[in-house]
Amino acid sequence: MIRDKIKRLLSNKNGFSNLGEEKFIKNYLSKIEHKEVAVDIAAHDGVFMSNTFNFYKAGYSGLAVECDNKKFASLANSYKNFDKVMLSKAYVYPENVVSLLEGYEIQYDFGFLSFDIDGYDYFVLHELLKKYRPTLICAEINEKIPYPIKFTVKYDRNYLWDVNHFFGQSISQLYTLCKKYNYDLVELYYNNAFLIPKEKNTFFPSLGPEEAYLKGYVNKPDRQQKFPYNKDVDVLLQMQPQEALNFINKFFHKYEGKYEASIT
Repeated sequence: MIRDKIKRLLSNKNGFSNLGEEKFIKNYLSKIEHKEVAVDIAAHDGVFMSNTFNFYKAGYSGLAVECDNKKFASLANSYKNFDKVMLSKAYVYPENVVSLLEGYEIQYDFGFLSFDIDGYDYFVLHELLKKYRPTLICAEINEKIPYPIKFTVKYDRNYLWDVNHFFGQSISQLYTLCKKYNYDLVELYYNNAFLIPKEKNTFFPSLGPEEAYLKGYVNKPDRQQKFPYNKDVDVLLQMQPQEALNFINKFFHKYEGKYEASIT
């Protein structure tokens, strides 16, 4: 199973974030004036694959959100000495994400958002950005879906990830939020996109979704080693857009009606 493969791949890694995202986060935040407030939506146990643990440990305040009972119990235990970090055991939906952050008095322009809910990410982030403007966003994409395919799982309150390829949003779909809310896409690092508000980004070049996808995922020399479980869909990277869209619709046939997919 994909879950077992992921665990084996991570068993000997260093640091807390999945593939070393911490170094990028630290670099961006060191160059941009920001509030030392971090929000982690889908915080897991607060340590495993965490993009925020080291920042909370360094004194950042903020909010860590996790819905799973066992993971939240581990999160609460790991963070029991982090007096400035609030914890919420909650499912996050488009209709409650703003009220959730408001309830914990998160500042409008908080410093860092780590966002990865393995589902209808697009719709939750869309609503969050209507109200909040984090200085740096690290948002997971579905790296399997190539540019220029716009793909997103539709919002369904009963959705649960099947621990397979059907989740999240593509880089092209995420880029629609960049354009709508005036964020620069400054990096794609395998399956995590980094976004900075245009008005705050004076250091880093803005990338288009195609450039970011090629540089950050497709042309990574160790991509196949990092993502061996994508072997069955790697053929998408050699297809023309319409052919790729047809492949995706056939591949996800059992999820018909539960996602949106089109060519940018």
